[in-house]
Amino acid sequence: MQRLSPLDALFLQSDSTTVPRQIATLAILEGGDEPLDHDRLLRIIDERIDLVPRYRQVPRHVPGRIGPPVWTDDENFDITMHVRRSALPSPGTRDSLNELVGRLIARRLDLERPLWELYLVEGLEDGAVALLFKSHQALVDGSETVDLAQVLLEEVAHARDIPHEEWTPRPDPGAVNLAASAINRTVTHPAEALHTVERVAGRFVRHLPGFGTPTPPASGVLHTTLSRHRRFASVAVSFDDLRRVRELHGGTVNDAVLASIAGGLRGWMLTRAEPVTPKTSFRALVPMSVVSEGLPTSLGSRVRGHLLSLPVGESNPVVRLHQVSYALKDHRETGLAVAANELANLPGFATSTFHAVGARVAMAEARRDHHITITNVPGSFDPVYLAGQQVREVYSAIPLHGSRAVSIAVTSYNGHVFFGLVGDRDAVPDLDVLGQCISESMDELVETATSSGRRAPRGRQRPTRSDA
Repeated sequence: MQRLSPLDALFLQSDSTTVPRQIATLAILEGGDEPLDHDRLLRIIDERIDLVPRYRQVPRHVPGRIGPPVWTDDENFDITMHVRRSALPSPGTRDSLNELVGRLIARRLDLERPLWELYLVEGLEDGAVALLFKSHQALVDGSETVDLAQVLLEEVAHARDIPHEEWTPRPDPGAVNLAASAINRTVTHPAEALHTVERVAGRFVRHLPGFGTPTPPASGVLHTTLSRHRRFASVAVSFDDLRRVRELHGGTVNDAVLASIAGGLRGWMLTRAEPVTPKTSFRALVPMSVVSEGLPTSLGSRVRGHLLSLPVGESNPVVRLHQVSYALKDHRETGLAVAANELANLPGFATSTFHAVGARVAMAEARRDHHITITNVPGSFDPVYLAGQQVREVYSAIPLHGSRAVSIAVTSYNGHVFFGLVGDRDAVPDLDVLGQCISESMDELVETATSSGRRAPRGRQRPTRSDA
């Protein structure tokens, strides 16, 4: 029996109506003469699910909670309970799609079933269809289990034959065997037993009088007491535009993305009449890949959380870019940073798995003082396909945690960069405005890289007589 790691057990234990521990990916497929339908999607998943056996398993608690939960086969597994069908009201606008995604990512997964869902969304205005993948954070760890999208996406347009065997669930281990195995594990692995005791004790203390009150959230526009509802917004920009910014101003495409987010936050705050001074900044937790010996995950690297101060108070877009580049310079000079093209070219690489791993890192480091989590994943430079349909756009949605009201997931794919924004529905009713401000901030930065744009100097200079 495979046991949940201490972090996975924490994800399972802390799942609640206000903080559902799940990550989502929205993939929009090109419309065609034969758009993907529900029956064909069921057949494809049934053929590929053998490659991710955990998608047929459920976490089961040990009697008395004397050990971590274990993964057991779901004897009543029914794929139709996980692959669902939805449709947008005519005319199927992007706003209505985002509204649906916001509602679906707020809905908790059934913890008594395998921890994933997939929605086929029909009725988009241009004849396209969308797929929304939802996976619990305890399910996808990047090593034992990858995201379902990683086994469904193809580099070729034609479907490939995958060996398939009829699946038979293993017998239920029973409460006695679970307890005996946990006791034996406690004797042979005392450090793991200590983690279990600490977790149980922490749960007991939180239920004592005076300890059940949640910690008041930090003040600020990006902090709130999370509600049960979410909003989702999407932004798409050209990758070539970001490349031109990099070629003229230096740094990396990642620097330009983060600088644009800083500018977007600035513009959004101004629309809200929030105070913005030259010293205004937000701390962002940005998971980044680092080189490691061996390949402990499907990503070929480990992921660490990097704290970055976003210069929201800086009004000049190029100066913002230089400040972000300088802040990330130390990370690049360590020699541990993984180049974006190397990461994207890893065999079997899927952006959704990396976002899942990044979200795990953010949750594990939730106590670090930061206002927002931003994951940025380089995807394939070439189109990928699902059931012969080309994937046109891909957005990820990483969960909110603590008292943080907004999270942002950035994915580059096939000549574009896609931003997926998640916000608390009550605290951020204008999440679409934030998305628009990020898009305008990107346009402002790109404009400086055009032939008519003026390159801002590095550092401050005294004004000339003509400027005065």
